[in-house]
Amino acid sequence: GFIISDWEGIDMLCEPWASDYRFCISTAINAGIDMVMVPIIFEKFLEDLTFLVESEKIPMSRVDDAVVRILRVKFAAGLFEYPFSDRSLIDTVGCKLHRELAREAVRKSLVLLKNGKEPQKPILPLNRNARKILVAGSHADNLGYQCGGWTATKRGLSGRITIGTTVLEAIRGAVGENTEVMYEEYPSLETLARDDFSYAVVVVGEGPYAECGGDNKTLTIPFNGTELINAISDRIPAIVILISGRPLVVEPRLLEKMDAFVAAFLPGTEGAGITDVLFGNFDFQGSLPVTWFKTVDQLPMNVGDSSYDPLFPFGHGLSINHVD
Repeated sequence: GFIISDWEGIDMLCEPWASDYRFCISTAINAGIDMVMVPIIFEKFLEDLTFLVESEKIPMSRVDDAVVRILRVKFAAGLFEYPFSDRSLIDTVGCKLHRELAREAVRKSLVLLKNGKEPQKPILPLNRNARKILVAGSHADNLGYQCGGWTATKRGLSGRITIGTTVLEAIRGAVGENTEVMYEEYPSLETLARDDFSYAVVVVGEGPYAECGGDNKTLTIPFNGTELINAISDRIPAIVILISGRPLVVEPRLLEKMDAFVAAFLPGTEGAGITDVLFGNFDFQGSLPVTWFKTVDQLPMNVGDSSYDPLFPFGHGLSINHVD
């Protein structure tokens, strides 16, 4: 094998980034980096690398070693005999089998954190033949938000960025033919004043991001998510689905108002994996891979800390023990 840097990774070896580029290059190469990702200033990289080798700041033996490692992998992979991918396989990408597998991954990774205001009175699985359902939230009908970053672009996008099924579409496809599904991203006061909703599915979460673009000191639910949950759960039984790349702040009093709470993380394109478990076709199997904190002041928080007092502990995850 060989070692490759991250995108512009060596630039970060000095402050300001890349301000002493020759130092960055010599430090990285002499430390054992064989291939460097240089997306923009590649001409300067070549010029400075050549200078460093000619001035013996980087031994030619180190360059030879890197080249051997890279070529060995390329020969083993058959890239010189077959330099291009097999394009006959393109039509299978995103095929039905692939989407069924992705849907399975969604339903198996969802974490049920709460089911019912009282353990003896669970609200899940939902009644698919309910008379009327309200669906709301910034993430209820947004495929880009379901996918997060590194989808279509590095930092991700909002909207219908690819082929897939949103949570709203999945709900409409899962309910009975006589069930009315009403969707408002942010329900009006008039809508919230109605008394004919059996329950509401509220889908909130983060916008897409990648790397340091997601740095956030508050970790509150964006897009007025907390306010929306409050407004709906005060009037209608609310099943809250949080789409995010990490735990976000959910105050205990807000959690108390919810009838059910599901951590969906970033489910991707197959929103039907969510309705598979909401309506009881399959049970929840997921458990938290991290501790869910109460406030950001508790961070970092780890199992075994003397002050370990999470909202949900590491490994928490409920099941409904009901399969239709």
